Amino acid sequence: MKTIKIALLGTQHDYQQGLVPLIIGSLGYAIEWVKPAQANLVIYGAFYKPNSKPFRWLPKPLRPAAHLLHSQVSSRQYQPLTLFHTCESLRHDIFKTDYSISFDLGVQNSNHLRLPYWMELVDWSHEGIVGNTNPRYGELLSLKKMQAPLGDQFLGRPQKAAMITSHLLEPRKMLFEAVDKAIGVAGFGPHFNQDIKNHHQSNFEKRDLLQQFAFNLCPENHLYPGYYTEKIPESFLSGALPLSWVDANVCADFNPASFINLEPMAWENFEPLSALLQSKQQLAAFCDQPLILKQPSLANAKTFLAKVLEQALS
Repeated sequence: MKTIKIALLGTQHDYQQGLVPLIIGSLGYAIEWVKPAQANLVIYGAFYKPNSKPFRWLPKPLRPAAHLLHSQVSSRQYQPLTLFHTCESLRHDIFKTDYSISFDLGVQNSNHLRLPYWMELVDWSHEGIVGNTNPRYGELLSLKKMQAPLGDQFLGRPQKAAMITSHLLEPRKMLFEAVDKAIGVAGFGPHFNQDIKNHHQSNFEKRDLLQQFAFNLCPENHLYPGYYTEKIPESFLSGALPLSWVDANVCADFNPASFINLEPMAWENFEPLSALLQSKQQLAAFCDQPLILKQPSLANAKTFLAKVLEQALS
């Protein structure tokens, strides 16, 4: 087994337990997590700020040591390979790196891999990838269940929508108001409960909560081709019909006939929504629709990362 020395800058706190490190391990590499000065590969995350004043986030007594470390990296005869990996709605080329991983669709660059965040939370055990988790939902996302129809259980539940959110900034505010006017919305999460500090300390699993509602209002944060997170799949797997806010290219990942997209209704001030959500006949059309029409695979991700690792050690 080969050893690859990797440093992380600006990644989320649990990145080491995420999908990319697990794929690297499946390719026959042992990861040694090191400082940037010792790394073969430096992975930059969405929280890295290349244009901000260096190390201003550190306590002042620690900044001289950080500047020394940075100068050691800069003066190295051999520079590490760099990879930008974002799980946020940031563009793949937001700053210059050798390789990038993002949500972005349509990127004609062999040094870019599209790996949307919802795939991070899938059960990939059939491909030999184990160890990723989805604690906020309660279980990993099942590809088999997402390829099966939604079913009619949501028709027998209280005809109301749940919404789990930490804020009601736009467009969430207008969507909340539109759905609340049509059928009513039960709010959960830090925005509605001041005692909840963050999603990771909510004291509930989304799976159990969503199973109590016919609908789940689960808008994406941004409209951008390729930016699709765990929100729609988690709603679907809970048997709650997703009410989303997403761009039309969502068909690249999900069957658009399996959920309600509120975005095309905005120009009509969501006028068609009440009639749709209160029509048993129209809602029944969603029962036979699967969320995924084509089996996704990690084959491209494995090929991409194998190339990155080989170059990093060359």
